[in-house]
Amino acid sequence: MRLETAYIALGANLGNARATLEEAVCRIGQFDGVTVTKCSSFYKTAPIDSSGPDYINAVIEVKTVIDERELLRWLLELEKEFGRVRPVGVVNAPRTMDLDLLLYGQKVSSDSFLELPHPRMHQRAFVLVPLLEIAPDVQIVGKGPAKNFLAEVADQGIAKLV
Repeated sequence: MRLETAYIALGANLGNARATLEEAVCRIGQFDGVTVTKCSSFYKTAPIDSSGPDYINAVIEVKTVIDERELLRWLLELEKEFGRVRPVGVVNAPRTMDLDLLLYGQKVSSDSFLELPHPRMHQRAFVLVPLLEIAPDVQIVGKGPAKNFLAEVADQGIAKLV
């Protein structure tokens, strides 16, 4: 099995969001075949295309031998375990936990279950800022250096938490 580097975005805006995300990082590190190698700072961000309280966001880097689809299945199960509800017909509802597989090596996928790279990652400060904190030279497959998109999201409010 080949060891791959993957990046996962974490977000929440219901309940004790920071504690939930800290627990999520620990739990992801307990998946068989997955090691959390880096974790960004936590950031507070205003909802985009959504409503509700501000979000807490972070990005982690993992090294894994698990394929991208299995990793995403595990992330979705973890969301459910933490009370994530996906109301039918509601897009970007407030949530207890949101885990997005951003990048998985150089893999590209575009189907109903998995899109890689994550299709809007380059349009979101809450993804780019923490991602670039832990991987300043990361490339978005098919788009180029992630840092090239920072200027486009400069108007999106984001603040590092202490």
